[in-house]
Amino acid sequence: MTERRSILSGSTFEEQIGYARAVVDGDQVYVSGTTGFDYSTMTISDDVVEQAEQCLRNIEAALAEAKCTFADVVRVRYLLPDRADFEPCWPVLRRCFGEVRPAATMLVCGLADPRMRIEIEVDARRRQ
Repeated sequence: MTERRSILSGSTFEEQIGYARAVVDGDQVYVSGTTGFDYSTMTISDDVVEQAEQCLRNIEAALAEAKCTFADVVRVRYLLPDRADFEPCWPVLRRCFGEVRPAATMLVCGLADPRMRIEIEVDARRRQ
């Protein structure tokens, strides 16, 4: 039987909505859509690039708990309310994924809180 476990970040949203930051199922790791909130203070920057950096810190922490790194990411999805906000984030995203080259999608859509300017979700595969 494969291992399945939830990883929680401490975000109040996880408790209020009923989800986990990430789920590990065997060698697959699914990281939920992650925003730029600093979960220790539940604050968020107004700047989209700073939000992207915080998203990636939050994702990195979940991946580490799942015994993965950005090098294990096979798919990434970027969700933004304003398409003009995506290009300023490219240098930050490239630092984490430039060598990894995961499959990627960018969608323009509404997010749950108007302060959120980017949300990122990733799928990874743990190496044996």
